[in-house]
Amino acid sequence: MCVLLLFTLLSSGDPRDSGTGQEGLRAGHLLLKYPSLGSFLGDTKRDNSKADSVITLMATAVPAQDTASRFPDLSRIDTSGIERLSYPADRLAFIQSLQEALEGGDGRILHYGDSQIEGDRISGFLRNRLQGIYGGSGPGFIPVRQVYSQMAAEVEASDNWVNYSSFDPARRKLKERNYGLYGSYSRFQSIDLVSMDSSQGGLPASTMASITIRPSRRSFPRLQYFDRIGLHYGNLQQEVKVTVTAAGQVVQESRLIHDGGYHCFELQTEGTPSEVTFILEGPVSPDVYGITLDGGRGIALDNIAMRGESGTLFRRLDPLLFEAMARRLQPSIILFQFGGNTVPYIEDSTEIEDYTEYLAGNLRWLRQRMPGAVVIVIGPTDKSTMINGKMVTYPLLPYLDERMGRMALREGHAYWSMFRAMGGRDAMPQWVAQGMAADDYTHFSPKGSRLIGELFFTALYMDLRQ
Repeated sequence: MCVLLLFTLLSSGDPRDSGTGQEGLRAGHLLLKYPSLGSFLGDTKRDNSKADSVITLMATAVPAQDTASRFPDLSRIDTSGIERLSYPADRLAFIQSLQEALEGGDGRILHYGDSQIEGDRISGFLRNRLQGIYGGSGPGFIPVRQVYSQMAAEVEASDNWVNYSSFDPARRKLKERNYGLYGSYSRFQSIDLVSMDSSQGGLPASTMASITIRPSRRSFPRLQYFDRIGLHYGNLQQEVKVTVTAAGQVVQESRLIHDGGYHCFELQTEGTPSEVTFILEGPVSPDVYGITLDGGRGIALDNIAMRGESGTLFRRLDPLLFEAMARRLQPSIILFQFGGNTVPYIEDSTEIEDYTEYLAGNLRWLRQRMPGAVVIVIGPTDKSTMINGKMVTYPLLPYLDERMGRMALREGHAYWSMFRAMGGRDAMPQWVAQGMAADDYTHFSPKGSRLIGELFFTALYMDLRQ
């Protein structure tokens, strides 16, 4: 299968395939062709400045957007080999729901996935493309305590922050399950310390912690602009002071709400501050579920990477907290990208069928919390194992991809097969050979992440523009 697709960001060198002389990158029998058309899917800028700001900081505004170059011109490339999305029975109604979610002016996309999306990989590329068409800017959700390297924004937290994740096997799970919509939170005092002091009839001494946020110059230009900063927190029973500084100057002082419920402390600016610091001080830490960095009217996309997860944890989360955050954030689209972590441990087709039913139950749980959201399930990548001295696809992976697709459509969701988009069985060694996947034969490289993000975006966009 030939995939003819413009992908100018993949290589800074000669794009010609050595075997054919044609422009593109070869992955085995796949030749990923891309003409050098600067106008196709070009980065553009949008004015996200606000006249009605709460706080004015030294900031950079988003440059004006050239509306003539907003929309990709798919007539210039051959898209016949693109792996398309599969839809449930009422295909047109589903696509119309997607269009309404994207064009509504305040669409939020939750991209749940395993380690394949860590560091804003795939999500960042997709966010940049969608914001270029439908408006919006900023990287969306950022965790306070960084458990993996990411390029979406620079977040520097003081050393006393501790991370608690629902998907971290190294940490005991909290019986309250209050991990929130993002599946994790951070505290500047450990839960064990607070519990010990409470049992002794007192509270810890007042503690100070800080979070400093800067735009990331390593991300796409559009993602570097945001004018709404949200600090999402809850489970606070004692008074905590919050001080906001910019360029070393105090711009706001306040108290966090300490009624035990979920809240969002929001800072609105004129343009993007070069640096903002939140200083929290109090005897007990709130659970801080994360920070959101958004800008303008349009698309916000949250990268929610869950290392080691298989997509079956959601039914174990506290539903009330999850629903409270969902009401505030109003997500309209869910990208659900799991499956790869189960592949090495599945021994027969019955286990695959059991697993896909677990996924179905978790997707139903999510839809009950977010009834208006449209769901696109993204299947696992090709993944290699050594058999008879050769790296080949795990034997049951193609069947897993097939069953996940059937389950998604049966449940009323769309499905995109990343396995087939890569080239199907035994494609991964070719991606590794071309530098588009790591030598673990599992994870994409930065180039590969951009390519798979381009393939998904193009498939989605082709349906939206029909």
